[in-house]
Amino acid sequence: MSTLDVTAIKADFPILSTTVRGGHRLVYLDSGATSQKPTVVLDAERNYYEQHNAAVHRGAHALAELATEDFEAARVTIAGFVGARAKDLVFTKNATESLNLVSYAFSNATALNNRGAGLIDPRFVLNPGDSIVITEMEHHANLIPWQEVCRKTGATLRWIPLTDEGRLDLTHLEDLIDHTTKVVSVVHQSNILGTINPVKMLMDRAHAVGAIGIIDGCQSVPHMPVDVHHLGADLVAWSGHKMLGPTGIGCLWGTEEILEAMPPFITGGSMIQMVEMEKSTFAPPPQKFEAGTPVVAQAVALAAGARYLEKIGMSAVADHEFELAEYTVDALNALVGVRIIGPANAHERGSAVSFVVDGLHPHDVGQVLDSRGVAVRVGHHCAWPTCRRFAVPSTTRISPYIYNDTSDIDEAIDGIVAAQEFFGVK
Repeated sequence: MSTLDVTAIKADFPILSTTVRGGHRLVYLDSGATSQKPTVVLDAERNYYEQHNAAVHRGAHALAELATEDFEAARVTIAGFVGARAKDLVFTKNATESLNLVSYAFSNATALNNRGAGLIDPRFVLNPGDSIVITEMEHHANLIPWQEVCRKTGATLRWIPLTDEGRLDLTHLEDLIDHTTKVVSVVHQSNILGTINPVKMLMDRAHAVGAIGIIDGCQSVPHMPVDVHHLGADLVAWSGHKMLGPTGIGCLWGTEEILEAMPPFITGGSMIQMVEMEKSTFAPPPQKFEAGTPVVAQAVALAAGARYLEKIGMSAVADHEFELAEYTVDALNALVGVRIIGPANAHERGSAVSFVVDGLHPHDVGQVLDSRGVAVRVGHHCAWPTCRRFAVPSTTRISPYIYNDTSDIDEAIDGIVAAQEFFGVK
């Protein structure tokens, strides 16, 4: 039984007290896209700008010292949230940039190696005949960067296919991840299917063939206890705005050894050690990957979000979401003409649930729900190949979070029935 006091939690989020569409209470079920922000997060960002705003890591005045302390303290907090050391956490502008940072490390290393530009770690060098392995359920942010790397280097992109239930088909895993594989990059929890993948096993397989293992944790870090060391990956990326934080900040954790070996993505100020007209050397990680003015206020606010979640307890968050997932899939399965895309039970799945309604386009379902104050996501959810796998143009997605309870799911279910009745398909 969930121990979360949803009424008290909801009161911490100012936006959830608003009304929409002619006075309907806002029922926000689109947290898979972005979470709402509690007052403590909004206050943390505003207070930083009001009291400590300055350029970090360079000024010698009082505000610069305070800003730097705030920024690096936020790094300690956010790293600790996933069981990591601050020195192994890189700040980016979002998870997409984090994953691009990693993919560019491979294409940059390959280009430098081909020009004979000194000592390049061979693990990051790709050639025709090498392979990169992903899954058929990846978000575009963990698909298109690897497509581009393959296009630049001649490596081959492979993917682990899906079963009809929306889980990974591991039947031929040893053939997919083999001696040619240099990268295995997989999603921990699918944003469209809700499936929780066996990432530790996949990372172990990657390491068995000498590949670098990467995890997209955007839908797992905000929703369950995550210790990056237990995942078995070399690199883990996630977003700030999906875990109560502001937009404009992402995270990339890496092992010390991997971060040291990776070439940088963006170059310029703040990431250098020594600069001459002919050449430069780079600062050690994480600064090596944080060129330019960093995301200071966003990091301070995200740290406040991490502390908020830690106060609740991530095990309690996971238990609450499991109950919501179970309630949602049971309610949808009970509706005639409604089909879940993804696991149709709560086993090894998150609370994001995608579905289609016979005879209705997902946009029509979403429009009816919106008219009743219920905010859901419609579309391909930046997972177009997954939609094609299940022969649907798009889906409607319910994705609750800590501020939702079963009454919110009931509102969505009533809206689906209303859509069926309005369009005459029931």
